[in-house]
Amino acid sequence: DVRPSMVVVTDVNEDRLKRAEELFPVAEAKADGIDLRFVNTGNMEDPVAGLREITGGTGFDDVFCYAPVAAVVEQSSGVLGRDGCLNFFAGPTDTQFSAKMNFYDVHYNSTHVMGTTGGNTADMIESLELTAAKRINPAVMVTHVGGLDSVADTTLNLPKIPGGKKLIYTHLDMPLTALEDFRAKAAEDERFAGLADILDANMGLWCPEAEEYLLSNFVKD
Repeated sequence: DVRPSMVVVTDVNEDRLKRAEELFPVAEAKADGIDLRFVNTGNMEDPVAGLREITGGTGFDDVFCYAPVAAVVEQSSGVLGRDGCLNFFAGPTDTQFSAKMNFYDVHYNSTHVMGTTGGNTADMIESLELTAAKRINPAVMVTHVGGLDSVADTTLNLPKIPGGKKLIYTHLDMPLTALEDFRAKAAEDERFAGLADILDANMGLWCPEAEEYLLSNFVKD
């Protein structure tokens, strides 16, 4: 495998950073030869200078920007190293969205930018193979679960619903529910207590045990 020597994960929300560190422990990354760091740029007086300092001043080979925010895009441009690639993954809805980019670096340092979203069939096959081999765990992306009856409302309001992927089970009825809300939902429906117990034992992640419980208790005959 070709692995990076360093990965720096940034955010301005400390809770999100702590959750990310729980899911991707620094010690495990270190065992694979990766220097993994979680940095709150909101605490930095000069995020660009602070991030470049982490690299010894050379900048990063690859920068992934996951937020369509001009300031974040400009910071991403500012921390690129020589021949660095800025991957703008966050698709903006504003057709006039724009941000500054250092074109001195484009010309003299060969920095470049690209935009990606989703993947093709080959990418999907590869992701399934990696999942089957337990090289990746897509469960970290799932933040909500619901039934077929929740699809219409979820689709219409998707931009307003926070979190990650919404997992829908088409053969049962269940309101779209955030995994972190299962315990509270148990006050209305005791079946959610069982789901909450399973997730508590699995770092809060959706898992095969939770799916089996869901199919056994939420599917009507």
